[in-house]
Amino acid sequence: MDIYICVGSACHLKGSYDVIKKFQKVIEGNPDCEITLKSSFCLGNCSDFVSVKINEKIYSISPETAENFIKKIIKKNCREK
Repeated sequence: MDIYICVGSACHLKGSYDVIKKFQKVIEGNPDCEITLKSSFCLGNCSDFVSVKINEKIYSISPETAENFIKKIIKKNCREK
């Protein structure tokens, strides 16, 4: 699964690199889950938090909610051991 995280100026100011770091930490703890993080510019949802695109759906994720969000995505889309 590919996850796109906006690193454009608006999302950068809202903490996109903090979101990336939190996603990476959780993904590294789940090596059986095939997730690739990709950077993107302007996903068209600049008014809220950091824009994250998964399967053509755009989410607004704050650095504070990033860890719980990615855990839910992993639980929903990856096989458990």
